[in-house]
Amino acid sequence: MVNEFVRIPSCRVNLAAFSDLSKELSFMNLANQLTLLRIVLIPALILVFYLPFAWSAFLSALIFSVAAITDWADGYIARKYNQTTPFGAFLDPVADKLMVAVALVLLVEVHASPWFAIPAVVIVGREIVISALREWMAELGKRASVAVSNVGKVKTTFQMIAIIVLLLFRPGVSDWMTWLGYITLYVAASLTLWSMVIYLRAAWPELSPSNTGDKDKASSNKGDTP
Repeated sequence: MVNEFVRIPSCRVNLAAFSDLSKELSFMNLANQLTLLRIVLIPALILVFYLPFAWSAFLSALIFSVAAITDWADGYIARKYNQTTPFGAFLDPVADKLMVAVALVLLVEVHASPWFAIPAVVIVGREIVISALREWMAELGKRASVAVSNVGKVKTTFQMIAIIVLLLFRPGVSDWMTWLGYITLYVAASLTLWSMVIYLRAAWPELSPSNTGDKDKASSNKGDTP
């Protein structure tokens, strides 16, 4: 009886510790696991891309396609099943930008053409600018004003299609498919610039010198108030 009495509180302590651990790990839901999978697929894409086999192009395109599907799936699951977390909100755009940037860098090396490098630089450069803009707006408490727009969603669709086509059909395999990939990539780059203008216009009231002056004046007035 004494042994049983001692074990009961011990069991309760263990269950409490397990409950606390479960709460700490609750952010690792299915949506976030899919986002992490997308990051894990990045080194896999690099490795497969350089394999000296005929099927490496197909497997590279397949890996990127899976990553693109998880990009849609994690957002859908997070919204439908209320699995949105601060961790997921941070990691999801990071995973997207890393995967796209890595794929474009790989393709720039293969195509070795300024006509490919130009849209690739536009896309990557825009992502850097908008990421910095969103971080700045978040500090001001106005992150929602630069939320993802419909143009941005269409841009992402064209971007994913272009990269998949260009990963699948390397230079010299199919000229017309290569041209299709180029055209789609240029459409994505054009939409990229368009969406960047939309975001900058939405944020311009906070970035304009006149707004900064008004804020400084308001701050000084507050300081003068007794």
